[in-house]
Amino acid sequence: MISRWSVTATALAATAAGALVPGTAHASPPGTKDVTAVMFEWNFASVAKECTTTLGPAGYGYVQVSPPAEHIQGAQWWTSYQPVSYKIAGRLGDRTAFRNMVDTCHAAGVKVVVDTVINHMAAGSGTGTGGSSYTKYGYPGLYSSYDFDNCTAQITNYADRANVQNCELVGLADLDTGESYVRGAIAGYMNDLLSLGVDGFRIDAAKHMPAADLANIKSRLTNPNAYWKQEVIFGSGEAVQPTEYTGNGDVQEFRYAYDLKRVFNNENLAYLKNYGEGWGYMSSGVSGVFVDNHDTERNGSTLSYKDNANYTLANVFMLAWPYGAPDINSGYEFTDHDAGPPNGGQVNACWQNGWKCQHAWPEIKSMVAFRNATRGQAVTNWWDNGGDAIAFGRGSKGYVAINHESGSLSRTYQTSLPAGTYCNVQNNTTVTVNSSGQFSATLGANTALAIHAGKSSC
Repeated sequence: MISRWSVTATALAATAAGALVPGTAHASPPGTKDVTAVMFEWNFASVAKECTTTLGPAGYGYVQVSPPAEHIQGAQWWTSYQPVSYKIAGRLGDRTAFRNMVDTCHAAGVKVVVDTVINHMAAGSGTGTGGSSYTKYGYPGLYSSYDFDNCTAQITNYADRANVQNCELVGLADLDTGESYVRGAIAGYMNDLLSLGVDGFRIDAAKHMPAADLANIKSRLTNPNAYWKQEVIFGSGEAVQPTEYTGNGDVQEFRYAYDLKRVFNNENLAYLKNYGEGWGYMSSGVSGVFVDNHDTERNGSTLSYKDNANYTLANVFMLAWPYGAPDINSGYEFTDHDAGPPNGGQVNACWQNGWKCQHAWPEIKSMVAFRNATRGQAVTNWWDNGGDAIAFGRGSKGYVAINHESGSLSRTYQTSLPAGTYCNVQNNTTVTVNSSGQFSATLGANTALAIHAGKSSC
C-alpha cells in the first residue's frame, strides 16, 4: 500500500490503490536475475555489507533501499516517507554512505533500486533530518505553495479520479505533478540518484499521480530506460486502475499477495495451478510481485513473518513460479505499527536485535538460485493431491514440491529433468532422478523440496 502514514491514517491509506499504462517498458528488471531483496529501513552501510556477504553470492539481481531523501524527524518508520527536501540526508545515511553502498553492491553484482517518494512532501513544520527548515507547502529552495494541488482536503473517495490524484494522501502536501517546474524538480532528484549509479526506482504512491505525469517525468531522466516499479494498489471499481501505468514500467500486483494469503491460510494449494494471468492479474511481464511488503505486513492484508511456515512456503512458491518479478521483503520484528528500525537502521548481524533478514532465510535464499537457473522455462509436470500438496517442474531445469499438509507425504514424482543426482536446496540432502525422470521422496509437513540444474551436490 502507500508507505508513509501514521497509525491513525492506516485505515484510509489501506484503501489506496494504484494505476499503470501499457507500453514498451522493461518486461521485468533488466538482466538475467530478476529477484529484488527489499531491505526495509536498513541503513546504507548495512545494505552495502549485505550485498557483499549475502545478496551477490545468493544471486539476487537487485536490492531496494528505503527512501534516501531528507525527511521529517522522528523514530517512526513512516518519517522516511515524508520528505522535506531532495538532499540525501535521511536517517539511513548521507550522500557518501549512499554512493559507497551503490558502488559496493555493483561490485557484488547487485543492482540498486530506490524507493522514491515524489507524490507529496511532508506535513507539519520543523527542521528535517538534514537541517532544512520547512512548513507545509513551503520547502525553501525547492517548492512553494504554487507547486501544490489546489485540493487541500484528504482523499476520501477512491471512485473519484480527481479526488485520488489531486487531494492529499493522509494529509500530506500533494505536489502538482502536472506543473512543468514540479516535473523538472522531481526529475532533478531522480537524475541525481542516477548520477550516483542507481539502476531503478520504485515509485511510491504512483496511483496518486496521473500516469501521463509520471511518463513526462520519466522522459526527463538522463536514463529514461531506468527500471521503474510503480505502487498502484488494485481496488475493484476504483477510478484509477493499475493497468493505466504499465506503459511507464512494471506495476506492483497487490492481488497476487492478497490471494496468496487466502490460499495458504484457508484454501488449497492445488488452486495455484494457473496462478497469475489465469486469476485475472496483469500480464506477467509488467507485474511486480511479493508475499508481503512493509505496509501489508503491518495492516494484515498479506502474510508476514508472523505466519511462520505459511510465509516461508509462500515465498518458496513465488520464487519457483514463473509469474512477475519477485520482491523479498526483509524487515524487522514489530508489535507497534509505527515502530522504526532497530538501532536506527544499523544491522550488526541477521536475526539479532529484531532484524528478521527474510532474504537470508535458507529456504528463501536458496530459491533465488533456483529461479535464476530455471529462467524462461515453462511449468511442466504439474501434480497436486487436490488439497495442500503440489509439485511442478520448470522444463528440464528444475522441479519443486511443496507439502502444506499437516502430515508427511511420500510419493514418486515425474519430472522432465535429466537423470542424475541433485541437491535438494531446501535441506541440503541429495535426490536421485532416474532415467525415466522420476524420483521418490518423503516431505515432512510444511516443508518443500527444490532441485535444479547446476546444483548436483550439496
